[in-house]
Amino acid sequence: MSALPDTLPMTAPRNGWWFPAGVTIGVVLLLTGIFWPTFLSMEEVWARSETFAHGYLIVPISVWLIWRKREELAQIQPRPDLRGLFLLAAAGAGWLLADAGSVSVVAQYAFVAMLIAAVWILLGEAFVRAAFFPLMFLFFAVPMGEFLIHPLMDVTANFTVAMLQATGIPVYREGTFFSIPSGNWSVVEGCSGLRYLIASVTLGTLYAYLTYRSWKRRLLFSVVAMIVPVFANSGRAYMIVMIAHLSDMKLALGIDHYIYGWVFFGIVMLLLFWIGSFWREDDQPEPGPSQRTTTPAFVAADARAAARPVILRAAVVALAVAGLWPAYAHWIESRPLPEMPVLQVEAAGGWQPGVAFTTWVPHWIGADRQLRRSYAQAGHDVLLELNYYVTQRQGAELINSQNYMIKQKDPAWSNVGETTVTVQIGGTMRQVRQAKMRGSNGQRLLVWQWNLIDQHPVVNDYFAKLIMALDRVRLARDDGLSVLIATPYQNADLKTAAATLARFATDMEPAIARTLDQVDGP
Repeated sequence: MSALPDTLPMTAPRNGWWFPAGVTIGVVLLLTGIFWPTFLSMEEVWARSETFAHGYLIVPISVWLIWRKREELAQIQPRPDLRGLFLLAAAGAGWLLADAGSVSVVAQYAFVAMLIAAVWILLGEAFVRAAFFPLMFLFFAVPMGEFLIHPLMDVTANFTVAMLQATGIPVYREGTFFSIPSGNWSVVEGCSGLRYLIASVTLGTLYAYLTYRSWKRRLLFSVVAMIVPVFANSGRAYMIVMIAHLSDMKLALGIDHYIYGWVFFGIVMLLLFWIGSFWREDDQPEPGPSQRTTTPAFVAADARAAARPVILRAAVVALAVAGLWPAYAHWIESRPLPEMPVLQVEAAGGWQPGVAFTTWVPHWIGADRQLRRSYAQAGHDVLLELNYYVTQRQGAELINSQNYMIKQKDPAWSNVGETTVTVQIGGTMRQVRQAKMRGSNGQRLLVWQWNLIDQHPVVNDYFAKLIMALDRVRLARDDGLSVLIATPYQNADLKTAAATLARFATDMEPAIARTLDQVDGP
């Protein structure tokens, strides 16, 4: 009997891959069906937002990246690895909390992590190591980053104003609004540069993977791809303002405003890739993992057949573990809503119901109960608005990206400064969200807002989401109340307005807190 040769054609190992690959693809498709609402929430963002339209390309790119490594991957023997169940269970628990708190982005990340965990369970650690980047690239399909809009707007406004002043142009600024002798400007959401940042990070990371072999170079280029678009967008904003200023406000105001921006960004990205090409390593072989379980030169047909029941059992276990979370979430969602009486707040501390003194209306949506009332005391006016959410569900959430002080480009009101400040209410120092509103009629309002959850004031949105998600999963009360108070102020006299709000909150907060006790149980 002659010995087998050291190397054989790739046919045998590839044939041995058809069954585990088919089962894995089937499980991935079934998981997508089980978590279809989560996948659909991603696709809806891809469809409506140009910032995240690249999401449609992420899965095809990941598949292509895996296909590029098919020769290497075909040499790995697929071995089901139940250690991946720990990742699957952890991602499922994260999905449940995110679903309970209606945090779509976290639920979407958890969904992608479950897909990767399924690949680990069915094909083994060696395959995941070899296909690490293509699998991790799937996370770019999650439309994440909108929380960066306001910080990026501040960065853009700070840089633009600083450069204008350095150029010798006088600037008057309020928040993200500023005026120069030739006209008025505002940094809105479209000027934040988030679209440039997302595009740069996605393309830059893919370019780094394809161009370099050293993980240090890949990481360094990816970091540069995060930093460059922030400065490039700030430079773009300054360039547009200067073009308009030097042309007597004739250029860079219409469609050319966007054309200049994209042309400038395109040039910056081309320069980034061109400079990065000086250190390219794509002519070198891809470094392999330090440890890899490879397929023998020949795998007997009976051995492959014996492995099939193991793979099928692993697939059933993976689907069963993944299916627990949406089943529990559906049961939670099917519970009836608690009884909700009309919100009532008794006047206290000498405050009496007054007449409406402002046309400004904050943008809070989906509340189960709402109270909006004006109060007066000794010549001081305060607006109180309460938005009550009896339980957290999609479209009716205390913490929602659609709950804010004013819409962008509102014709009557502008938010000229919003931040978190520490104030004294009832002898206790605590944080509130403070905003300064400016009306086209000349009226200015100082606004404080906070949330009441489990009778505790909370300002941090992430902490609030976590508390309510945990309450909902534990079948406890997950209701919450948004408290917003506002009073007029003149010019820069914020101290008097802040003292008025602090006095109103101190006098009325016990009555406001009692509104949460009017709800009957979870």
